[in-house]
Amino acid sequence: MAKQKKINKRLYEKELFKLQLELVKLQAWITHKNLKVVVLFEGRDAAGKGGVIKRITQHLNPRICRVAALPAPTEREQSQWYFQRYTPHLPAAGEMVLFDRSWYNRAGVEKVMGFCTDDEYQEFLRSCPEFERMLVRSGIILIKYWFSVSDEEQEFRFQSRLKEPHKRWKLSPMDLESRRRWVDYSKAKDQMFAHTDIKQAPWYVVKSDIKKHARLNCISHLVSMIPYQDLTPEPIKLPKREEGIGYVRPPITDQTFVPDFVSSLNEKKTD
Repeated sequence: MAKQKKINKRLYEKELFKLQLELVKLQAWITHKNLKVVVLFEGRDAAGKGGVIKRITQHLNPRICRVAALPAPTEREQSQWYFQRYTPHLPAAGEMVLFDRSWYNRAGVEKVMGFCTDDEYQEFLRSCPEFERMLVRSGIILIKYWFSVSDEEQEFRFQSRLKEPHKRWKLSPMDLESRRRWVDYSKAKDQMFAHTDIKQAPWYVVKSDIKKHARLNCISHLVSMIPYQDLTPEPIKLPKREEGIGYVRPPITDQTFVPDFVSSLNEKKTD
């Protein structure tokens, strides 16, 4: 199979911005119609989920579209009903929530790394489809994405994270262990799909070996999942600013400014 040609950078940026404008329109529609939208992002480590989420939220209102990226459960949360720690993050009317990993942790990392018992895992496989059907019946629009990355591409991205200081924080001991257990994760993913790829909330697989393609494909699909109308307001005319008659502002020297870092760079350049 021939390797797919990567999209031109200029074309990618043009198409990405067009899709981001559609996301802004979708956001307005969600608010207007009081929709409740949940989007799950799951997949291998270094599959590119975070990059897609960043591009989705880049121009959106964080009060309407927010990201839920939960840390490891506390001791108290571990004693709760499994889905309990996720339900407080579900949207109210007029909101969209993007889960950067979700309740599917139990079917992936917890199963593979032995963080849950087999009984807990089996109960998850039984109850998860019912939980999601319940969400859908309540009026939530639930969209689930699985980001699929090849063994070779994941290895390349891991090596990149090791070499580049600004990316090294992305590599945790858990990530390295997951790399070693590639086959176990594949088995867990296949088992998860077999139980939770349901009619009411199917899985949508995003090929993510080429990050730019994955971003465009995922966002394009997302905006196609919810029919919406363009509610873009008419151009706004700014009112004239009132004059401050009789008001004298305090001297600028009374304020504390941050140092001018840029000027210091320019001085170094001219030396």
